[in-house]
Amino acid sequence: MSDEELEEGAPPPIANSVLLGQSEAEARFLTAFNSGKIPHAWLICGPNGIGKATLAHRIARFILTHGGNADEGPGLFGDDLPQTDPSSLATDLADPVCRRIISGGHADFLHIKRTDDEKTGKRRKEIRVDEVRAVGSFLSKTPAEGGWRVVVIDSADEMNENAANAVLKVLEEPPKRALLLLVSHNPGRLLPTIRSRCRRLLLKSLPERTIADLLAEFEPELLPEDATELAQISDGSIGRALHLAGEGGLEIYREITGILESLPQLDIPRLHKLGDKLARDNSGELFDRSSELINGWLVNVIRNTATVGQQSRQSSLDPWIEVWENTGRLFSQAKGLNLDRKQVILNTFLSIEGAAKN
Repeated sequence: MSDEELEEGAPPPIANSVLLGQSEAEARFLTAFNSGKIPHAWLICGPNGIGKATLAHRIARFILTHGGNADEGPGLFGDDLPQTDPSSLATDLADPVCRRIISGGHADFLHIKRTDDEKTGKRRKEIRVDEVRAVGSFLSKTPAEGGWRVVVIDSADEMNENAANAVLKVLEEPPKRALLLLVSHNPGRLLPTIRSRCRRLLLKSLPERTIADLLAEFEPELLPEDATELAQISDGSIGRALHLAGEGGLEIYREITGILESLPQLDIPRLHKLGDKLARDNSGELFDRSSELINGWLVNVIRNTATVGQQSRQSSLDPWIEVWENTGRLFSQAKGLNLDRKQVILNTFLSIEGAAKN
């Protein structure tokens, strides 16, 4: 799941007015806005599910509602902005401008993302050049509503090579009164020339308390203790917490941790029950959640082991690092080669048991 495709219960980023834990990133953009000198392109990056797309759309709504009109100045490229000094990027979703953005009816807003394949109806794995070519022509036009044109690309990591080159061409010759907001989960995958032409806006993983607060907002039926536990296992990502809440992830997590608590001698009958459950899940969602949770557990073990005394650290770490690397490959192969999921889980836990005994 893309961290920006939030689960049922949370509004999509384009219509989400709630963004917690990213005040520092908001302040950086506001500082640029209030200075009257806004870079034409921003690379909004950070881990999955922390609000990058929500921030991008928040900026888009802000610019299109606060940006004034063409008579007040020619735009975002070294020219004076309207004399405003807002202290927040918050906008009223009931505002007519915001309503047109959310409905897709604002002539000065363009949202680029993966589309569905016409033949299969399934979401494509990449953003194609056809979608991105629209950016150049869109930004070259005079703003229809007299202010600026804004483009959100979510996510830029998903552009294929031709699409990335098309965006680069726009970045090399940016038109006036235009703003490009590129959401990126992994900036290292982007062309260096794209990265160098964007102002980077780095978002941080969310504190557990913030995730619990967001869960209470988006999933009010969750018990407080469940929300707290989901926050603890979500690695600072509200997107991941929502996904776990919606896919039975908490139940699977408790089953997995219950088995791991029996180490160094695994509860084999209980392990077989877990394997049978994952094998019966035709969607594969529970297996995916299990692989993520086991990987997270192993990462925590490695982190905790690394804090012991220097003399014994490497000998203690080696078995766990080997298990982590091997299980990562095994889970990847399970998805790519359609391996027996139960056997994969059994082999994974048995390798963990071996490391624990060492």
